[in-house]
Amino acid sequence: GPLAAINSVIASGGQVGEEAAMPSWILLVGAMGIVFGLAILGARVMATVGTKITALTPSRGFAAELGAATTVVLASGTGLPISTTHTLVGAVLGVGMARGIGSLNLRTVGTIFTSWVVTLPAGALLSILFFFFFKGLFGA
Repeated sequence: GPLAAINSVIASGGQVGEEAAMPSWILLVGAMGIVFGLAILGARVMATVGTKITALTPSRGFAAELGAATTVVLASGTGLPISTTHTLVGAVLGVGMARGIGSLNLRTVGTIFTSWVVTLPAGALLSILFFFFFKGLFGA
């Protein structure tokens, strides 16, 4: 997304707000980033969602996947940008809570929740720092 936005601004000569063409090389870079991320941390994320939040059986896993998929389809239909990983974690939490709070690994849930809370202000702070860095570097 950010790379496509940067490419669009450069290609349009600084005009913002116009519909941008998506060059295939940007899609390739994005795909390589996803593959790289999965190769590095994919197994850890899958292990956390699949085993460390709550015990999943095939029927519980199906219920969680169906709930997450339905949420993603409904959100996509309304144009809401959502995270499929966050949605699946919420669905697995729902399956676990249906069995009672004691069936959840609250330490893992707390770690996940903390990471979600920290990422929003961390992303905002880093964006501010990068903005002023590049503004100072390039002027304007």
